[in-house]
Amino acid sequence: MSTPLALDADQARTRLAELTVIDVRTPGEYASGHLPGALNIPLDHLGRALPALRELRGELLVVCASGARSANACALLAEEGVRAMTLTGGTADWSRRGHALGRPASGARAVWPMDRQVRFTAGTLVLTGLGLGLLHPAWLLLSAGIAGGLVFSAVTGTCGMAALLAKLPHNRPRPADLEATLAQLAATAGR
Repeated sequence: MSTPLALDADQARTRLAELTVIDVRTPGEYASGHLPGALNIPLDHLGRALPALRELRGELLVVCASGARSANACALLAEEGVRAMTLTGGTADWSRRGHALGRPASGARAVWPMDRQVRFTAGTLVLTGLGLGLLHPAWLLLSAGIAGGLVFSAVTGTCGMAALLAKLPHNRPRPADLEATLAQLAATAGR
């Protein structure tokens, strides 16, 4: 897998008007604050947006919270012949540098960022395994399994737990929201 082209937050801010920005975080994360004008297409729905993304005339910037998911999205898009850039450091770095974040007008509910959801879930499962291990030692395997999953996640740069958590209802786009985003993307492609 090749390294995707990247812009840092300051470079992206100066070019924001000429870029089509796709935020691949979950809708709840997107609602907590996104780059102004960014369209929300969660990473696992990127395939549905491919026809419109292929039609874009300008440059495409893909963003997430830290840059990890957007780099993965850029790699997936490159495999499909769509050239895209990633935002180094993601919206976290964008915000840290003092750049304004947009919020959806639709009243979408903000949720914890995915990395925080993963840490909470992993910690809860480890503590549960340790606690139940006092009753029966076999429960300690739960904690060991979560620890192994975290190591695998760090080594591979992927996160199975995040993929599972992204499927929870509070992290899923409503079908109407996704269709509206795809329609807006198609209109952007036609300009």
